[in-house]
Amino acid sequence: MKPINYRLGLEQRLFPEYRKPFFELLASRCKKGFCLFAGKAQPGEGILEGSALQNGEFVRAQNRYVIRGKRYFFRQGNFLAWLEAWKPQVLIVEANPRHLGLNQGIKWMHEHGGKVIGWGLGTGGGGGIFASFREGIRKKIIQDFDVLISYSQKGKAEYLDAGIPPERIFVASNAVSPRPSWSLPRRGKDFSQHKPVVLFVGRLLERKSVEHLIQACSKIPLKDQPELVIVGDGPERSNLEALAAQIYPDTRFTGDLRGDDLTDAYRKADLFVLPGTGGLAIQQAMSYGLPIIAGIGDGTQSDLVRRENGWQLSTHTMDELTEVLAAALKDPEMLRRMGEFSFEIVKNGVNLEAMVETFANAVEYAMKLDKQK
Repeated sequence: MKPINYRLGLEQRLFPEYRKPFFELLASRCKKGFCLFAGKAQPGEGILEGSALQNGEFVRAQNRYVIRGKRYFFRQGNFLAWLEAWKPQVLIVEANPRHLGLNQGIKWMHEHGGKVIGWGLGTGGGGGIFASFREGIRKKIIQDFDVLISYSQKGKAEYLDAGIPPERIFVASNAVSPRPSWSLPRRGKDFSQHKPVVLFVGRLLERKSVEHLIQACSKIPLKDQPELVIVGDGPERSNLEALAAQIYPDTRFTGDLRGDDLTDAYRKADLFVLPGTGGLAIQQAMSYGLPIIAGIGDGTQSDLVRRENGWQLSTHTMDELTEVLAAALKDPEMLRRMGEFSFEIVKNGVNLEAMVETFANAVEYAMKLDKQK
């Protein structure tokens, strides 16, 4: 892997613990220094946050939330002070219209001869009363970036529609797991103890639609019903536990798992289901050879879940999830073939190493651009 021979700064609203492996690997490539600038989450977001880096520096941003809750907007009070102190040659920022001071950071970088790379989902994303306002801001801001990195091909298409030249758009498929150094887990032709294990991993939030998964399991014919393992924690946990106790007692809540305990959960599962939004756990599940059922999300699922390794739901309805889940659990041999394909996707393309390589290529391209855009 080639080095990044520039001083790099990376701004985020938050420093989620699940991103730490990516930040560490990226920082290890930066021969002239790497600094992450990120603040704290809002109360109740349920995000496990990182606190330090081994391969780079970490500076805590002063997040000030102008509007709180799902429709939040925020400023980072010490953003410009951090830029003055760190003096990055390249700044990577979240292409986030909720960050009200982002345009000031872009302006500072360009005034000081630096380049700015926006990292984002695309020009759309999210609903609510401020959706059109956010989309307008996002479309305006992306014109000021030197280069854009999209999470997905869907995001790239949206950037192209906004008039960004294709050579300035890079796609770094979202990953939290490295290229597997382990072998594909061996699973029998039939389910262990003749009962499949369905796994969910993620924060227990309303938008994850875990209640639909519990309901779907309860509606599958009794002979095909799985053991449902729900890994994670969050504000919806007590509600979900109450629902499961009432309609599907064969549900096990493990709480948050890390390291070997999480690996063990992936290895013992037969099928991974993420019925709501999100996508990072999908890539991790695929690295352990699991087929996937994924809900409608932000586009990142489309690059991971294909006909050969799973199903992408077309609606948010519990009925569709029930139908797909019931069909999947009838054919263990099909699930094994799909799991093998999942493993190959992560091994050969969608992994942390490939993600960092794309970021390195984007940085190198940005620094070769003419000063006058």
